[in-house]
Formats: sequence, C-alpha cells, structure tokens
Amino acid sequence: MSDPRETQYETSPAGRRAGELTFRELLRFGWRQITSMRTALVLLLLLALAAVPGSIVPQEGVDALASSRWQEDHPRLAPVYEKLGLFDVYGSVWFSAIYLLLMLSLVGCIVPRTIVYWRAMRAQPPRAPRNLSRLPDATSYRTHESVEEVLARARTVLGRRHRVRRADDGATATEGAVSAERGFLREAGNLLFHLSVVVVLVGFAVGGLFGYKGGVILVTEDGFGNSLSSYDDFVPGRLFTPEQLDPFTFTVDDFEVKWLTEGRAAGQARGFEADVRYREEPGAEEQRYDLRVNHPLTIGSTDIFLIGHGYAPVVTIRDGDGEVAYSGPTIFLPQDQSLFSFGVVKAASAEPQEIGLEGVFYPTFGMSDEGDPVNLFGDDANPLLSLSVYAGDLGMDSGPSQSVYVLDKSAADQVMQEDGKPLRLDLRLGETVELPDGLGSVTFDSVQDWQRIQISQTPGKLVALGGVVMALVGLLGSLFIRPRRVWVRARQDGDGTLVEVAALDRSGGGDVAPVLEDLVTALRGDAPRGDRPHETKRDES
Repeated sequence: MSDPRETQYETSPAGRRAGELTFRELLRFGWRQITSMRTALVLLLLLALAAVPGSIVPQEGVDALASSRWQEDHPRLAPVYEKLGLFDVYGSVWFSAIYLLLMLSLVGCIVPRTIVYWRAMRAQPPRAPRNLSRLPDATSYRTHESVEEVLARARTVLGRRHRVRRADDGATATEGAVSAERGFLREAGNLLFHLSVVVVLVGFAVGGLFGYKGGVILVTEDGFGNSLSSYDDFVPGRLFTPEQLDPFTFTVDDFEVKWLTEGRAAGQARGFEADVRYREEPGAEEQRYDLRVNHPLTIGSTDIFLIGHGYAPVVTIRDGDGEVAYSGPTIFLPQDQSLFSFGVVKAASAEPQEIGLEGVFYPTFGMSDEGDPVNLFGDDANPLLSLSVYAGDLGMDSGPSQSVYVLDKSAADQVMQEDGKPLRLDLRLGETVELPDGLGSVTFDSVQDWQRIQISQTPGKLVALGGVVMALVGLLGSLFIRPRRVWVRARQDGDGTLVEVAALDRSGGGDVAPVLEDLVTALRGDAPRGDRPHETKRDES
C-alpha cells in the first residue's frame, strides 16, 4: 500500500510529468508569444514610453553642452541618471533590448502572414453557396437567356475587375454558378504597413551604427575644418570610422537675426540665418549658402544644421604690468529666450595673479518697475556686462578637461571693494575699469555673434524615409481597399432562367448594394425585353 502523503503524478512513457513541456515545446511556446500581434503592440508602446526620457533629459548625442549643464545643475540626480543611461537613451542597453525584441516580433509576425497571403493569392475563389438568397446582400431576376449565356456574360463582366474561379464543380446545362473575388491588396497593405515599421527601425539602426553627430560653436568670421579635433562635442556610431568624414571647410561670414517687435513675444528671435562660404574639399571651388533653421547645408553625405545662436562679448584684460593677458570674444550661454546670458573669462597669464571674471550679459539692459536689472530685448541695442572678479589659482593647470564655461574658484579669492563688499563690474560698451590692488584693468570692447552648428551623417535616413512612405501606402491600401466576394448562380425552370446574384464584404460594414446594382445592370445589359425587374434583399440589422 502506497503512502497517502506521497503525491501522485501521471507520467508519459518517457517519464515526463503530464503537462510538463519539453525544451523544444518551451522554445516553440516562447516563439509564439513573442511573435504574437499583442506582444508587438506592447513592445511598440514600450518603445514609445522609453523614448520619453530622451525628449525630457538633455541627450549627449543631441546637445552635449546642454547635457553637461544639466548635470552641473543637478549634482545629486546626475549619477543616478548616468547609471540608468538617461543621458544617452537611444544607445542604452534597455532601449536597445526593446528595439531588438520589437524587430524580432514584427519579423516573426510578418513572415507567417506573408506565407498565408501568398497561398491565398494562388488559391481559387470559393464555390458559390447553394442558396444565395440567404446571404444578407442578394438579388435575383429572371431572363429568357440560357444558363450558358448568363454564366458566360458573368465571367466576362466579373473578369474585368475580379479574380474568377476557373471552373465550378457540379455545373450542368440547366444550372451553374460563377464565383469571383477582389480586394486582395488590402492584406498586402496590412503587410506593407507592418514591414514599414521594420524598415524604419532598420533605417534608424543603420544611422545609429554608422553615422555620427557633432557640434561646434563658431564666432562669426571663424572657420571650421571637418576633422575630429575641430568639434566641441562628437558622438560617433559604434561602427563609425574617421575615414567617413568629408574633407570640407566652411566659414560663417555674416549672421543676421530678425526680431519680433510687437506682442507678448517682442524681443525674441523670429528667424536667423548665416551667410556661409564653403569648399567641398581642399582646392575645390568656393561656394556660398544661406544657412537657416530647417534648411541644412548638405556636403557629400554630411548635413550641416544651424540650431542656435548667442553673443560673445569681446573683453580685454590687462594685468598689473599693463600687458594684455587676455583679449578676444568669449562665448556667453543664453539663459532664456531673450538671450540673457552667463559666461566666464579666464586670464591665466596675468601677473602677479591669474584673473577670472564670472557674470552675466544683458543684450538690452534696463530696469524693472521694482528697480531690478532686467534684459528688455534679444537684440544687442544696449549691451551691459555685469561681472564678479576673482584672483588667484583658477585651476587652469589641472588639465584640458576643465570646462571653458566653468570658473574654478576653489583656490581663488573674490576681489573686494574698499568697503569690504564684493567688487562688481558693470561695463558698458567701450568702458574700461581699473581693478584694485594693482591687478590690472578690464575693457568691454565690442559684441560678436556666435552660432551653434550641428554636423551629422545619418546613412539610414533614406531607408527610414522609404519606410515612412511604405507605411502611408500600406495604410491607404488597408483603409480604402475592400475585399469582396461575388457569386452569380443561374438555374433554368419552367419560366425561363432564374439568376441569383449575391455579394459579401469580407471586411464588414461595407455597403455592397451599389455593387449588386451595377453588376445586375451589366449582366442584363444585352438581355431581351420582358425580363422581370430584380428585387434586392438586405439584412436591415
């Protein structure tokens, strides 16, 4: 007698428990789950949700400057975001996993459906039902023509726009039927739409693997040569090689901004364009181009975009010996749409101490009703530099990794006034201010424009564009092509020949009454007079 505490299982001859899957069956089950349409829709939704952080958090591959500034402003969140890959969402492991699973699911869904569709295309239309009058949309009429004449005309009429069954089993001299169908391209539209998603994903993948994206800030009249060392930030694809760089050069000769002067948006830029002079390769003929937003310059396989602008005040710093320690345009970064900007100036060669300036730039300085300094306009109509002064070790010898937009004040002292308050320089255009303690002087010479230029190669963009076109064509096909089946049955009786015609909309919801009317009109076009008018029956439900 067996122990009642022992659990009993039914086992197969191979010793496997009932309901237990083999490894092969488990793989087959997993494949069916991942290639189901439900899984594809879930993965597509996850991909859309996964792309949301890429639109909210500044991406290193899109704007490395904005990304670094965000990390500096959020020192606690930055390490967490870095571990999660939120500064490079589209290159992260988790985004790539969703991406690849979606492609696998779509391919596994498309291939079987394509095979089924191909078989359906090669198959003949189904035979006509025995009693066509039972279908929701049917009509009938009587004629004095023979069964053979009616069926011959039906094959001719339906053969123009339908695929007609080659033969109908059971046809006799007194009774026969013709079967036809159309609208097979509707399923082709569905398959094309699904395939287009794969093509778009492949296009993005090709661009991400073989392309690159870089950025550079150029002051007007500065030149650029397309080499890796010329970029301020550069994000290559995993399979990028330096040989892909097109050997072009360009110079921004002039920059023009059109400002809004009325309404609540007054003072903001309405549009801007740069007059660019470029050569496609050394020694080539020089050409010109008006570089504007959304109107990139294409040189070879490289696209050059104008994506931003700002101001670079020209500042001259003289040290205590009267020598020029620093002179030139310094890029200030906009803090809002009015181009109120922040920046730093470093004079590492100043004697006896290094001099650093940190502050803000007002393109059009003014005072608010409360007496606070404000920027009134984006144009540099009344520029003002407001700077704090630091002297000492600015950490310039710490290496090239130090940002030009950050002033290291850890080993420097802020310069004070005689009353013990921090010194603040408010410089108008052309003004010079002497620094205390014989440190030297600071001059605000002029204002220049700078342009933020994005340079990129996206090899898969035409593939992605082709996928979008495929999606539109497939969507239009699936929406406007209606698959229908039509049957014509003729039966001879004592009063002549009874002709029954029926149609079925396979997609549901289609109005086939006009189809029946046109078909009956075509069938009776040459019929002798005296034929009874047809009657149409529809299911009102």
